[in-house]
Amino acid sequence: MKYISTRGQSPALTFSEILLGGLAPDGGLYLPESYPQISDADLTAMRGMSYAELAFAILSRFVDDIPASDLKTIIDKTYTAEVYGFTRQGQNPADITPTLKLDENLYLLSLSNGPTLAFKDMAMQLLGNLFEYVLAKTGKTTNILGATSGDTGSAAEYAMRGKQGIRVFMLSPHKKMSRFQTAQMFSLQDENIYNIAVEGVFDDCQDMVKAVSNDAAFKADYKIGAVNSINWGRIVAQVVYYFKGYLAVTNNNSQKVSFSVPSGNFGNVCAGHIARMMGLPIDKLVVATNENDVLDEFFKTGLYRPRGSANTYHTSSPSMDISKASNFERFVYDLVGKDSAKVRELWTSVDSGGSFNLTEQGYFDKVASFGFVSGSSNHANRMRTIREAQQKYGVVIDTHTADGLKVALEYADKNTPMLVLETALPAKFEDAIAEALGHAPERPVSLNGIEALPQRFTLMKADAGAIKDFIAKNT
Repeated sequence: MKYISTRGQSPALTFSEILLGGLAPDGGLYLPESYPQISDADLTAMRGMSYAELAFAILSRFVDDIPASDLKTIIDKTYTAEVYGFTRQGQNPADITPTLKLDENLYLLSLSNGPTLAFKDMAMQLLGNLFEYVLAKTGKTTNILGATSGDTGSAAEYAMRGKQGIRVFMLSPHKKMSRFQTAQMFSLQDENIYNIAVEGVFDDCQDMVKAVSNDAAFKADYKIGAVNSINWGRIVAQVVYYFKGYLAVTNNNSQKVSFSVPSGNFGNVCAGHIARMMGLPIDKLVVATNENDVLDEFFKTGLYRPRGSANTYHTSSPSMDISKASNFERFVYDLVGKDSAKVRELWTSVDSGGSFNLTEQGYFDKVASFGFVSGSSNHANRMRTIREAQQKYGVVIDTHTADGLKVALEYADKNTPMLVLETALPAKFEDAIAEALGHAPERPVSLNGIEALPQRFTLMKADAGAIKDFIAKNT
């Protein structure tokens, strides 16, 4: 299995060769040359598998340069009840991603049972173990540079803390995460973890990461790696739980299922797109946005128009406060028929602060064939949805999951199961939950008082040169 860039001007590489990096040298994102296909017999065989067995069945189709026995050991080490132990009452931790029935053909796919209580743990814990394995095999080290709007940062840091040969430099928008999210990251005292609070919004942080990644000489000299969802390892690991969710709510392979996915950087729903391209019987992929509705605008009109940092709203679902969706390029590559020259043309406009409209070239007509629909939510919507979820279904959900549920109900079909992807436990967004319900949500006992712990971070302006200097001084 070889991996190629969406922009078509980088050499094809193996999984291990692209694992530690983010952007390809030509500025594009890596995808497999072709998607492995799952047969009806394969899907039937998967019905009796544990999460770890299912992960191996899927990931081994994408990873052929790590011995199968080693890959299985890494996966078995990752997906255990001990690692994914935070589950709601009555759920089995061994399920890893338990499914909670809310109503007839309406389900919550629980993805937030990992150490940082967010779906990012599902991929990041695996990525940490893969990084450690590959670095040990090659005798190399890496400096991870990432940007976070809240959940990626803590998931990456908890996955990489204390690991040999790895330093993590994580950028986050100053004072724009929840208090809990901030404390999860900034309270870590591990010597290999560096938190940088950037004076700006998430898109500024992401632009800094891309600027460093596009400096080939600096990237090579300082061995810059990536854990954001531009990293292919993140995306492919997330494909697994789409299969797990499908198998949990169906009893035969002729049935179709829809997924509603709270979306900011398009990584989570991109994994669903890949699962569908592999042959998983998915009816709709529902893209649910908050007030930063760039993706909703595209899926309704064909116009992709990033708003820029000055016009990015700070909302009560802050992990989705993103204007420029990095992983969207992967989907557009498939949408335009894997035409890398076309992708380069489109992103030349985006990277220079512009936009593009795919209705003008007829590509937008193909969107429906990929199963995508969309909708948006706002603060009033999510407050109401959180209250109604507790009253009607007896479950407390976080603000991002509320956006997903709100939009899911707009596309609900009584004949097709709809799974809403839970993105985080409500404890991560205590102030918003208290506003909606009048009381704070429960949190794991081990995380009580986390906001009072000493915090360690560096404040920095949104300047790529400043982060380069910081990395150089701390390497």
